[in-house]
Amino acid sequence: MIGLEIFNLVQEMYPICRSITGNGVRDTLDIIKKHIPGLKIFEIATGTNVFDWAIPKEWNVKDAYVIDPDGKKIIDFQKSNIHLVGYSIPINSVVSLKELQDHLHSIPEQPDAIPYVTSYYEERWGFCISEKQRKSLRAGDYYVYIDSSLTEGSLTYGEIIIPGERKQEILLSTYICHPSLANDNLSGPAVTTYLAKYLMDLKYRKYTYRIIFIPETIGAIAYLSKNLEVMRKNTIAGFNITCIGDDRTYSFLPSRHGNTLADRTALHVMEKMNLKYIKYSYLERGSDERQYCSPGIDLPIVSIMRSKYGEYPEYHTSLDNLNLVTASGLMGGYEVLKTCLDCIKNNEKLKTTVLGEPQLGKRGLYPTLSIKNKNKYEKNIIDLLAYCDGDGDLIEIAEKINTPLWELYPLVLELKRHSLLKEVE
Repeated sequence: MIGLEIFNLVQEMYPICRSITGNGVRDTLDIIKKHIPGLKIFEIATGTNVFDWAIPKEWNVKDAYVIDPDGKKIIDFQKSNIHLVGYSIPINSVVSLKELQDHLHSIPEQPDAIPYVTSYYEERWGFCISEKQRKSLRAGDYYVYIDSSLTEGSLTYGEIIIPGERKQEILLSTYICHPSLANDNLSGPAVTTYLAKYLMDLKYRKYTYRIIFIPETIGAIAYLSKNLEVMRKNTIAGFNITCIGDDRTYSFLPSRHGNTLADRTALHVMEKMNLKYIKYSYLERGSDERQYCSPGIDLPIVSIMRSKYGEYPEYHTSLDNLNLVTASGLMGGYEVLKTCLDCIKNNEKLKTTVLGEPQLGKRGLYPTLSIKNKNKYEKNIIDLLAYCDGDGDLIEIAEKINTPLWELYPLVLELKRHSLLKEVE
């Protein structure tokens, strides 16, 4: 079962401490590369200007902990990498409880959860603990140790371009920059990996697929700064893949204008698959669609998710763990995205080759005996032909006649076989 295989990949990547730079990203890409041998790995040096940003120093961490006045290790990076504020600078010091509290993060409303906190662009140190543990700390001196480094290094990302018959591209983008968070982070790369495997196994590919594994925000900005010209020219649709692994609802976040091929495909698929989903506004964006859809870039990118980032209680906490994502949840996310890719592949503008309604009976496409009620096949074939005027595409027609595109495409192939339909470029 593919869902179980995807879950096993999530499980394998889960222990790694990832950030926007560093060895954790490389280790994650090495695992993905075992499944996608053609994945190319790139490095962009610290200080490189990428649009309005610059690549930050590379961060790596070996260990981090806090020892209480009784000599007990009470916060331990080795037990949970979420304990350490991302990009913390090194420290080896004894501090009072009052000073320590200034560097601690917890969530009063979720007393058992450890929050996920980062400080990429301002140097500081800190630890994350549960509110329950924080309240148990007593006055005294605490030994604080962080063995980390911020050095001139690079930002790492992975890319595979799977060629098709046409230069027109579909983008799949996912991020690989969070530590041990299962739904918000690892579900995306794992599902994307298996979508890449599906696409590579196809005997025929109409379109080219650009698939990237990047650090969120700075990675998308960096990638666009290097590839925008070709992406703007060739991208016809794309999906930012994140938070795709739980068993709750589905979520849809549109592109900035909400009317692209990706928008129409996603909504068609979720409606015709009878999925329960929440449709969000672009104003509720928060991931790399911010970069892909920003003014001047304007790529046709949407997000299909299970529980949307920021909208489920476990988000950005230690509760977003391997108990939250499931094989069935991941499989559901994989299937809806795969169906979207198939719909885009089969979508086209069609035009009838005869004037008036074609004589389908003599071609064996319609019964020669007239009866009161037409079956669904007969109705679909007549309704399909009624809208094949070369203007609207197949997704638009499928919406008009209230039929899933995947039910229409076999009819399209049959009508083409009888030279009754032709594609209009």
